[in-house]
Amino acid sequence: MQRKSFSGMNCSIARALDEVGEWWSLLIVRECTQGARRFDEFQRELGIARNILTARLQRLTELGIVERFELEERANTEGYRLTPKGEDLYPVIVALMQWGDRWLAPDCKPRTALVEDATGEPVEPIVVRAKGGRPLSYHEVRFAPGPGATAHTHEVIDGRNRKVLGHA
Repeated sequence: MQRKSFSGMNCSIARALDEVGEWWSLLIVRECTQGARRFDEFQRELGIARNILTARLQRLTELGIVERFELEERANTEGYRLTPKGEDLYPVIVALMQWGDRWLAPDCKPRTALVEDATGEPVEPIVVRAKGGRPLSYHEVRFAPGPGATAHTHEVIDGRNRKVLGHA
């Protein structure tokens, strides 16, 4: 069954999900951030069928999220690595990990801790912050039209701000 495409929606979240919303895609990105480069590494770590992995890697390559490159240590063998577009997904992966650690970890004990390599200090949770650094909930954030806003975007923003904040 073909899933619905969100590429034409006037919503950055929907368009992003159109590219990386299928779970294997984000797990492949996660494996890239953990050092996987070869097809067999992805397959072994994810337990994914070869045909599905092939299709997902091809799609991620077409989208410019991963790129193929020649592996120096193995003649005539290509590997996969994140592009700058793919590297920009790292905070998304960390946010999902932190959410899962908070709400889904068995006995509330995460299996992995993230620490800064240079200092050994724990990485701070990813949160939306005010300019001064204070954490903000969605109840404290007003949406405003961006440079690409359409008339429909203005309607959606006004409705959201009215429902969530009590004003437009």
